[in-house]
Amino acid sequence: MRTRRAVALALVAVSAALGGTVAASLPAAAGGSPGHGPSADRGPALVSRATLSADFLADGPSSGAAVTPANGRTGPFAGQVIPGFSGALDNGDGSFWGLPDNGFGSKTNSADFLLRMYLVTPDWRSGTIQVGRHISFQDPDHRIDFPLTRSDRLLTGADFDVESVQRAQDGTLWVGEEFGPFLLHFSADGVLLSAPVPFPDGKSPANPYLAPGETPRVASSRGFEALAASPDGRRLYPVVEGALTDDTDKRRRLVYEFDPRAQQYTGRTWQYQTDAEANVIGDAQWVGKDRLWLVERDDFDGAASVIKRVYEVDLSTTDRDGFVRKTLILDALRIADPRGVSAGGGYGTGETFAFPVQSFETIVPLGRDRLLLANDNNYPGNAARVPGTPDATEMVVVDLRGVRLAEPDDTLVVGHRGASGYRPEHTLASYETAILQCADYIEPDLVSTKDGVLVARHENEIGSTTDVSTRAEFTSRRTTKTIDGVSLTGWFTEDFTLAELRTLRAKERIPAVRPGNTAFDGRYQVPTFDEVLDLARTSRTCAGEPVGVYPETKHPTYFDGIGLSLEEPLLAALAANGFDGRRAPVIIQSFETSNLRELSRQTKLPLAQLINCSGAPWDLVAAGDTRTYADLVTREGLRGIARYADGIGACKDVLIPRDASGALRSPSPVIRDAHRAGLTVHGWTFRAENQFLPTQFRVGTDPNSHGDLKGEIRTFLRAGMDGFFTDHPDVGAAAVG
Repeated sequence: MRTRRAVALALVAVSAALGGTVAASLPAAAGGSPGHGPSADRGPALVSRATLSADFLADGPSSGAAVTPANGRTGPFAGQVIPGFSGALDNGDGSFWGLPDNGFGSKTNSADFLLRMYLVTPDWRSGTIQVGRHISFQDPDHRIDFPLTRSDRLLTGADFDVESVQRAQDGTLWVGEEFGPFLLHFSADGVLLSAPVPFPDGKSPANPYLAPGETPRVASSRGFEALAASPDGRRLYPVVEGALTDDTDKRRRLVYEFDPRAQQYTGRTWQYQTDAEANVIGDAQWVGKDRLWLVERDDFDGAASVIKRVYEVDLSTTDRDGFVRKTLILDALRIADPRGVSAGGGYGTGETFAFPVQSFETIVPLGRDRLLLANDNNYPGNAARVPGTPDATEMVVVDLRGVRLAEPDDTLVVGHRGASGYRPEHTLASYETAILQCADYIEPDLVSTKDGVLVARHENEIGSTTDVSTRAEFTSRRTTKTIDGVSLTGWFTEDFTLAELRTLRAKERIPAVRPGNTAFDGRYQVPTFDEVLDLARTSRTCAGEPVGVYPETKHPTYFDGIGLSLEEPLLAALAANGFDGRRAPVIIQSFETSNLRELSRQTKLPLAQLINCSGAPWDLVAAGDTRTYADLVTREGLRGIARYADGIGACKDVLIPRDASGALRSPSPVIRDAHRAGLTVHGWTFRAENQFLPTQFRVGTDPNSHGDLKGEIRTFLRAGMDGFFTDHPDVGAAAVG
């Protein structure tokens, strides 16, 4: 198995206190070329933070007459709202030009919103943003040939949805837009210089030139959220925010190349793959030869956030599937705040700072490894920080190498089904939370769909972990099957294609025990194994190491019997994602023995034999073999396991039994004997609720309240356990640290 770095950052991103104001901070770096980003021994830290009240009004006519009321705010508002920034330009003197988008989200509610750029100056010491003059976008020379909202030809949010901006060497401005999508060329003072440049590969539903009956190839609000520029100004790189509507790969995003001198596309494109189908591209910046930094985000906010990241891509290299390779630069949900810059600023502020806003849409490289982040706050609907209060516009500076990470530690912390104590199990949200909470590995249980795609579910019966029972179209799929000798009634993954399964949403499996997790019911899809691997390979642990994956094949004998073998697609997916070779951060586990023996002849990856508290491996039962799990953990049995596996994953009661009262007794000889056989020992499952704890570690009488999980884990570690599976990785990491 592999070593891990000790916990380097405390997690508060998923449990930060609410309320308070912005604290003062250190001044940010200004100007210069981008730095090298994070390294294996250093991670990101918050340098400074400033905010502009969501209720701030700039001069001008009233706005928001048609806005949907939210968070106690109802339009119209007596001036021009500044609903965050979808793009920004660094002026090199501590000030920035901030670009709001079309206003309130659609053509129909934004006709009274004037398209502008604002000169803003963050005062990092006071934590406030000063708003100065503005540039009004306008078309006095009638470059636009479709009707505009205003007779004075000032552009509004009903005309265009401006989302990204770059400054040319001559001072003119290029703006990426979503209604077309179009590229717009403005003078330095906001006058449109030429007709909007159309996108060559299709139109959006809001495109004024969309012909009757024409099918939009760009989904609504999925145009040019991102626009990068080469330093010499000779090329622009607009990025389509979402997948084209007719693309069969819903994770594909396209980067285009545009020649501003010729005002035409060059025909060159690149493919980028998002971590999940619903993720979008929020911004793009050129940072070096053939290198772009891209914002990838989901559409959630607050505690529901999963992906708010900055990736670097190299346009000169692609993987075997033709996608540009991406490297994590910043996970904006885990940024150390050692100076307390953000303390008291609402959810995601404190010892660890998170940027859990729905629309993370702006990055500006500042040089010397510093990066400015800003948000579009979708006023008045977003309330990621404080429930019921519209989000402020935030500008923060992050030093990508601001904190030193700790040295390696040998104990492995495995996020059991992700961080299933905090999010519905086997969702990308659960896996990402485990990573934020300093897990070394994440554990997906794998079952197959009807069309042979591996997906992450604890069982192939999904009635208790998805909303399938509420879906009328799948009522007829309810059936009774015998799985490993047990009769089960419900809905089974092998009766659904992946496309059908994608229409379902996950829910909490044990809501009575974990009612807090039900707040996330209905939000997340069932992830494929490929998506789990993608998340892991583009993530880093709190110690800066690659995140490992600990997949379990569920019911392999059963799936073999219905022609949906798990092992071949498992190995193929691992190889396709670069998780092959003995040094790869992967451990394959199973409760059965035959498939592990088979895998030992097919791969050099570490294997772990799972040991249940009682009973016997189903493959042995099916073959008439009378050996039980108890037989497997005798000295002879462990020596037999060592012939095909590298370790065991044992029920914790096998390692340290309990007495009749439920208290821990002395350790069994299993850990000692396993080590003598050359096997590592990982225990499962460590859960914080009293009902799962030995009696001496319970606190109070409520079975669902949390007890002393840290104390239990440390007892097992003193007994020699090498690692463990836990529903609460933050507690597990603290127990190790």
